[in-house]
Order: sequence, then C-alpha cells, then structure tokens
Amino acid sequence: MNVDVLFNQFPILKSERFTLKKIEERHLDEVFEIYSNDHVFTYCGIIPKHNKATVKNMIGHFERDYLKKSKIKWGIFANDNPDHLLGIMEAFDFHQKVNMVTIGYLLSEAHWGKGVATEAVSLLLHFLFMDVNVNRIQAEVMPQNETSKKVLLKNGFKKEGTLRQATLWSGKGIVDLEIYGMLKEDYEKGT
Repeated sequence: MNVDVLFNQFPILKSERFTLKKIEERHLDEVFEIYSNDHVFTYCGIIPKHNKATVKNMIGHFERDYLKKSKIKWGIFANDNPDHLLGIMEAFDFHQKVNMVTIGYLLSEAHWGKGVATEAVSLLLHFLFMDVNVNRIQAEVMPQNETSKKVLLKNGFKKEGTLRQATLWSGKGIVDLEIYGMLKEDYEKGT
C-alpha cells in the first residue's frame, strides 16, 4: 500500500460525471442536510446529528483524521455543479500489513437511486487498487440495507459472510454485519 499517494496531498478523483474532493466548511449546509436526516442513518453505525455546530466541528474532524492518516472522507460532487455536495465517500481502517482498507458512503436522500453511489464507489476502487496498490477492499453492511448491497455487487464485490451480533453500532445496539470484499486480482479480471 502506497500511503504517500493517500496522505502526501489530499487526493482528488474524477470520473466523467463526478469528482471526489475535500469537504470544506463552506459545504456545511449540505453536510448538515446529510447528517441530520434520520433516513440516511437507518443502516449506519452512527446516529444523526441535528445540531449544526456539531456538524461544523465534524468537518474539522475530517481534516484532523486525514492529517492523522487514519481516515479520508471525500465529498461527492457532480461535475456540472461542482460546489454542491451530493454525498460522502470514506476510506478507513488502513491495515498496511494485510494491505487492506474499508470503505463506506452516505448520500443526500435527494440523490438516492440515481447511480451516484455506484459510480463514486467505482471511482474509489480504481484509485485504491491502481494508484494506492491496495490488495483488498471491504465494506460492512447491515443485512437489511439492500440498496447499499446492490451498489457493492454492481461494482464486483462478493458477499463473504455475516458476522453475527459482531459489533455495537450507536443507536442500533449489537448488530449483525455482512462483509463484502474485493481483491485486486478480482478487480483486474473484471476491468
């Protein structure tokens, strides 16, 4: 894993329709729209944030986590409206010895069902496998989250199993998690 590609300079990723780039304080209203929506967090391990000051602090935490080299959160922006945040992609749990990373994503409810998450995940996969040289990418999904599972399957992930009562998620208690994974060799065969 080439962590320098990740952390020497904030990586900006572009596709035909979308750009993944840094979330800044000027995006506060859109970040708040996502984090304050209870529907967005139905299947997530954190609880919604209904206080704008709390969300403003979170944007600062995005930067702090990046500087600590523990997590990267990208904003998903449409190229035809480059200042409007559609959602958030993240890469975290960088296991360098295993050469593995976990990803996650959230979209503003207004952008559900439009292929945004599918394309953003595809963009992130290409970057992590080809530029960062990660060997394994995984995602953890609550079994009820059919939409998120479809995004992963469309991108070539395989369901590897269910971890029963395996983790404590805020607001949810102890939950089962399905693990979806992809290896670089799977990615290269599929592209």
